Amino acid sequence: MTKYLDNTFDPNRLLNTFDELPFWSAPFGLKLLDNIDYKKNISVLDIGFGSGFPLTEIAMRLGDSCTIYGIDPWAEAIERTRLKLDYYNINNVNLIEGVAENIPLKGDSLDLITSNNGINNVADIEQVISECSRIMKPGGQFIQTMNLDKTMFEFYNVMKDVLIELKLYEEVEDMHKHIAVKRPSIDLFTEIMQECGFIIKSIEYDQFNYKFVDGTTLLSHYFIRMAFMDSWIALLPQNKIKEIFSQIENALNKQADILGGIKLSVPYVLIDAIKK
Repeated sequence: MTKYLDNTFDPNRLLNTFDELPFWSAPFGLKLLDNIDYKKNISVLDIGFGSGFPLTEIAMRLGDSCTIYGIDPWAEAIERTRLKLDYYNINNVNLIEGVAENIPLKGDSLDLITSNNGINNVADIEQVISECSRIMKPGGQFIQTMNLDKTMFEFYNVMKDVLIELKLYEEVEDMHKHIAVKRPSIDLFTEIMQECGFIIKSIEYDQFNYKFVDGTTLLSHYFIRMAFMDSWIALLPQNKIKEIFSQIENALNKQADILGGIKLSVPYVLIDAIKK
């Protein structure tokens, strides 16, 4: 029987897979999905697929004639992705537990590489892009999204003001270095890509926003705590963490009273390139 006619989805099992991506990933991913060159009979790699997005969506849109690989170091997320692949009956995906600095695929073997806000979070960007160049066929598409250095500037401005007020000037410098490492400039990023043999076809800028009722809800949000809080804490003296965040929270709450809430801007970019 044709697979799509065997429509035996179990609603109880669906609950284990349906919430497949955080709000954070969706705006980047929708932009990426809109700009992929969809073709039959191609080999694809998605870098940093996390719990399955956009990997599963790419696999379903390309279909069974294509071979899809995904690489991610997060073992628990890989198991979550396996549940989705099984539930959605996707049979053309191969999952790799590992880092993108060392991709276990043959040279000149891929037609498409995607990454949804993943490559700017690796340990060695130059090595990752070099690996992408090694495994990609000439003419292959390399398409990715990444958020920019002005991401959440509203929070970082408040954090900077609090640190300066406490005369923690080295910590201010550490904060700026942290941002530069996590969100390299587009000029630097595209320069690395060109040095590794890619031609930039287009760069598309966009933005979405996180909105909160006040600073307390912002700092309490699960994704802020999971994705950002540890890195913020690591920048601070251990004996001043509570004092600093108390002042940040109070400052954000005062802003919210004046402005009617808190907005965090998330500017991002889609980079579409081909291999020479």
